[in-house]
Amino acid sequence: MLSKSNLKENKIQRVFSVFKKNYQEVPLEIFGNNPYKTLVSTLLSSRTNDDTTLAASKRLFSKAPNLQSLDKLEELEIKNLIYPVGFYKTKAKHLKTLAEIILDKYKGIVPDQKENLLKLPGVGNKTANLVLNRAFGKPAIAVDTHVHRISNLLGLVNTKNPNQTEKELIKIIPQKKWKDLNRLFVSIGRQHKSKKKLLEFLQKNNLTN
Repeated sequence: MLSKSNLKENKIQRVFSVFKKNYQEVPLEIFGNNPYKTLVSTLLSSRTNDDTTLAASKRLFSKAPNLQSLDKLEELEIKNLIYPVGFYKTKAKHLKTLAEIILDKYKGIVPDQKENLLKLPGVGNKTANLVLNRAFGKPAIAVDTHVHRISNLLGLVNTKNPNQTEKELIKIIPQKKWKDLNRLFVSIGRQHKSKKKLLEFLQKNNLTN
């Protein structure tokens, strides 16, 4: 008879296998190999759906393809370019300050250490982890609403917020899978937006037991 840890291990393997088979590209992944664009687009994505974020990011990057050009933009122009992302006024202010800080303190290079990323305006835990994971290939689990919700529905964790979810997932998910976790879970969450449809998908693939 399998132990509880072995049962959970088997379930994690099944989850990743099913999610990979049903994967559809997540829009913001197109910026994955560019630390600047990954940082900015992830910051813009807070409280905003990916399609709106992608369009806003492309408008901004057409005018500011790098930190130097972002630094030269006026805050008002940044606001106009990123509208209608959520909290666009605050995010415009953050981006303007963020560009100044990275150019001044980090010689124009997006930092690849979590503690330094978290010091940047508008950068929280999820954004820092996603930049580390996606842009720098460092092991990190970025927990957004999709990852938090799906992890709980799967019974992998029993948590009340994304920070708790991150701590629990770190304990049970093998590190080699961390790089794929966010994009796979976000992809499934985007395809099955309601809790009912998500549960139907998980049950259909025998992932809820």
